[in-house]
Amino acid sequence: MKADLQGKVALVTGAGSGIGRAIALALAENGANVAVNDIDRERAEETVRQMAELTGEGFAVIADITDYAEVRRMVDDVIRYFGQIDILVNNAGWDKLEPFLQNRPETWERIIAINFKGPIHVTRAVAEHMAERRTGKIINIASDAGRVGSTGEAVYSGCKGGLIAMSKTWAREFARYQIRVNVVSPGLTDTPLLEELKQTEFGGKILGAIEKSIPFGLARPEDVANAVLFFADDASNYITGQVLSVSGGLTFHD
Repeated sequence: MKADLQGKVALVTGAGSGIGRAIALALAENGANVAVNDIDRERAEETVRQMAELTGEGFAVIADITDYAEVRRMVDDVIRYFGQIDILVNNAGWDKLEPFLQNRPETWERIIAINFKGPIHVTRAVAEHMAERRTGKIINIASDAGRVGSTGEAVYSGCKGGLIAMSKTWAREFARYQIRVNVVSPGLTDTPLLEELKQTEFGGKILGAIEKSIPFGLARPEDVANAVLFFADDASNYITGQVLSVSGGLTFHD
């Protein structure tokens, strides 16, 4: 998809690989300057290097989104560097595939901290800035696991379902500031995390079965990035509080 993002600044969390990197590159290709967040400096800087031939400029900002103080510092750094933030993409996520009755509390805590608390931290910091400017686009990357459930992903599904509900509330509250909030909800996507999840016997069995049932096959990260471009572009200015599934026909939900 082509979008006109000239003069826009985007912050993408978890942009050091996979879907996040594809989103960051797509935004830069369409003219946006992009703050590339990741917890791993080498991965973030590699994404920035890949932007060298693109229209938009990249800037690596290293921060752990589970730490609110780090998030505030990151947002301040981006605003100092680029002067503003017009687009926020809450992409960073993590999962561990196993039956709920085998989960340990430390696994729950990590999943919740990254997938639920992380977007709360980043959105609070960025939305304050957007509200002052009375403009902005917030695009949250959820999962169809949060819409229909997914075996072996109970807590992850709960976090993504919560992110969807929270996004709808943010859309209502932020409309007075001309901030649009929408959700992109991927199905199985060909990423390093997916390959990691397939390494266990349980993960390989579950994910292998799901992959075979996708009418259009496994998604590429670029498929998700195209949906983000739509919500980032002015063409979607009359849309807020919506969830767009990018699952190749795996899930259908009203």
